[in-house]
Amino acid sequence: MKVGIIMGSKSDWPTMKLAAEMLDTFGVSYETKVVSAHRTPQLLADYATSAKERGLKVIIAGAGGAAHFPGMAAAFTSLP
Repeated sequence: MKVGIIMGSKSDWPTMKLAAEMLDTFGVSYETKVVSAHRTPQLLADYATSAKERGLKVIIAGAGGAAHFPGMAAAFTSLP
């Protein structure tokens, strides 16, 4: 299984790192990417749209100041 961890900014890493550490604990592979809903909305859409074909099973999305970020990602994929 592979998980995608996306965040709106590099400054979100200290929080999202905790998800990565938990995945490491369970031996689950993951990728991380910064994709801003404000600065690079098309990159966010492209990431979510192509996630399933790239083998991702789950996307963990978080952004400190953007409550809509996970919803925007979810709008482009059927992955949880």
